[in-house]
Amino acid sequence: QVQLVESGGGLVQPGGSLRLSCSASGNIFRINLMGWYRQAPGNQRELVAAIPTGGSPRYADSVKGRFTISRDNAKNTVYLQMNSLRPEDTAVYYCNAIIVPVSSVSRQYNYWGQGTQVTVSS
Repeated sequence: QVQLVESGGGLVQPGGSLRLSCSASGNIFRINLMGWYRQAPGNQRELVAAIPTGGSPRYADSVKGRFTISRDNAKNTVYLQMNSLRPEDTAVYYCNAIIVPVSSVSRQYNYWGQGTQVTVSS
């Protein structure tokens, strides 16, 4: 069984910064990708940033230059540093990972965290 646990959300003023963290645990054989999605009320869930193992990160156009995704592979953890936050960044942020579990090394599965609220407001 694999779990993703997020932390770091909260309330911040426009122009401020937050750092989200997400750690994967459980019977993990290999992590192929980790990333962040977000969903605002009334909107579809959208990709914010993702970083494949051994690859380059990719970002939504709306966050380029403001957000930075990084990974600590030794800790199975992904971070999202969010700077210059705007009210339109307000959403529930979800950690996502594509993982090969020990129980089924011939397949990869998509896992989600429980979500963490980010609110940007004065």
